[in-house]
Amino acid sequence: MTQTVRLTVAQAVIKFLANQYSERDGEEQRLFAGCFGIFGHGNVAGIGQALLQAELQTLDGDSDAPDLPYVLVRNEQGAVHAAAAYAKTKNRMQTWAVTSSIGPGATNMVTGAALATTNRLPVLLLPSDIFSTRYPDPVLQQLEDPRSLDISVNDAFKPVSRYWDRINRPEQLAPSLLAAMRVLTDPAETGAATICLPQDVQAEAYDFPVDLFRKRVWHVARPGPEPAALARAVAAIKASKRPLVVAGGGVIYAGASEALRTFAQATGIPVSDTQAGKGAINFDHRMAVGGVGSTGGAAANTLAREADLVIGVGTRYSDFTTASHTIFANPDVRFVNVNVMSFDAAKHSAEMVVADAKAALEALTGELAGWSTDEAYQARAEQLDADWQQVVDTCYAPHDQELPAQTEVFGALNELLGDQDVVINAAGSMPGDLQALWRARTPEQYHLEYAYSCMGYEIPAAMGVKLAVGDDHEVVAIVGDGTYQMLPMEIATMAQEGIKVILVLLQNHGFASIGALSESRGSQRFGTRYKVRSTTGRLDGADVPFDLAANAASWGADVLTCNGIAEFKANYARAAASDRTTVLYIETNLFGPNPPGTAWWDVPVSQVSELESTRKAYGEYVAEKAAQRHYL
Repeated sequence: MTQTVRLTVAQAVIKFLANQYSERDGEEQRLFAGCFGIFGHGNVAGIGQALLQAELQTLDGDSDAPDLPYVLVRNEQGAVHAAAAYAKTKNRMQTWAVTSSIGPGATNMVTGAALATTNRLPVLLLPSDIFSTRYPDPVLQQLEDPRSLDISVNDAFKPVSRYWDRINRPEQLAPSLLAAMRVLTDPAETGAATICLPQDVQAEAYDFPVDLFRKRVWHVARPGPEPAALARAVAAIKASKRPLVVAGGGVIYAGASEALRTFAQATGIPVSDTQAGKGAINFDHRMAVGGVGSTGGAAANTLAREADLVIGVGTRYSDFTTASHTIFANPDVRFVNVNVMSFDAAKHSAEMVVADAKAALEALTGELAGWSTDEAYQARAEQLDADWQQVVDTCYAPHDQELPAQTEVFGALNELLGDQDVVINAAGSMPGDLQALWRARTPEQYHLEYAYSCMGYEIPAAMGVKLAVGDDHEVVAIVGDGTYQMLPMEIATMAQEGIKVILVLLQNHGFASIGALSESRGSQRFGTRYKVRSTTGRLDGADVPFDLAANAASWGADVLTCNGIAEFKANYARAAASDRTTVLYIETNLFGPNPPGTAWWDVPVSQVSELESTRKAYGEYVAEKAAQRHYL
């Protein structure tokens, strides 16, 4: 007879999660490090009770207690960002669960779910839901849809989740949990997994099979390349004269950096990187040529325009990577794509190698033994990179102006951060500057979220990354004034939990990236500066008198104001020596100067306009768009 244990659905969820493990290459770890959340009426007596019970049992020394620490956050979106950042740092082998109440608590998580899924990062979301019995109907915060009584706001998670389910009966829980675990640990399918838990069902008791709660190890495979696919890829590479690798995040997640370095050294094929892939190869490797695409540097982009073969490894070829389908300009260019996901491997009519990045690179290196690009091509790649490094030096050097350019701050950070320290960013002008300029020495050092490019990611992400790397490494989040105002409140969570990070807060009183884009597209930086509305009726008065430094201090951080780069470096040393979250506040020049642009990005311009600036921009847009094409 099947042995059972009587638990509520919520208690069963927590007990199950505490017993899930992941494994790859013989290394086993807990799949869930803990649970972030905020309690409301939808989950306080269900998941909340279950987490409380687990915590008390653990403190009492109960060896059978579910070990799933709970962290109270300030915003549900921030919680998901922290979980995604943790998963990214752990190369997708570990993550956090996130619980919310119904209604706005749940929908606050939707943006985070989109970020996780777009970035292919595993997070488990447990939004509460309306009563399954429908006795209390409509309940507080319920969306009533006359088309179907089964619709709730949680249906909004469907397009942004890789797995979605609603538990209307306790009997449904076991298969749903197991299905979610499979998705979370599948590198080809991973993203947000959402299990909606109606408020009444959370508290409902059921006799669950004891076997449901046994230790389960989810083995993350390294699928090797199919021999015929490998042979086709090798033939394409050997037939090429100017091949270029585009290294994406999949290289890092697969732990394939060493395999990539070996491949590049043996074959003499230059390696460019995406935002997610920066650091996959160390910047000073002789075949490393830096960032490619709209925000890339001249070295990689020059080689991309000339390449007759592009070897994409673990990349999804975002719009920025391809410079809106313009950067790979050789009329005869072909693609070989190595990706664990066939969807990505098939892009740009490529020869598909559906495989783990590490396994595929090792196989390719073996099959290409004795073959390499010619010395002249390798020398050209090295010279192009050397030329670009001189540009980087210029951008990092002091500029003759009252306020420093943000590139000067980045140069200082690049100098100050250790190889295992982590720099974090997500949105605005900074990702462009960082991809073009940052000299990443390790796969761990560069943490950019640029698939969803979500303003507000940086601060909660810093918390998640710090939980992942521990106290031996500095975690530095670069935060613009625009993104700071989106989601600053997780600083209070860091104070609560004793989590130390360094936040570099750049104040330039506006949107540098969107302002420059607006100007280039004929919209005259409209609505992109923090100005008081004046007597003209426009936002063209004095700077808005907010004090972001004081605000950061009010959340519980130490704040050090930096007047110039020398003081910034001195204050960084103080922040590094501290055990408290510290904000380095520095004002920078809104207008740069910025790194020279070397590629295009498709942002359409109004075809008709009464503004001369817009008409001029449209003419330039049409000329630039002419280079755009599908790769067939």
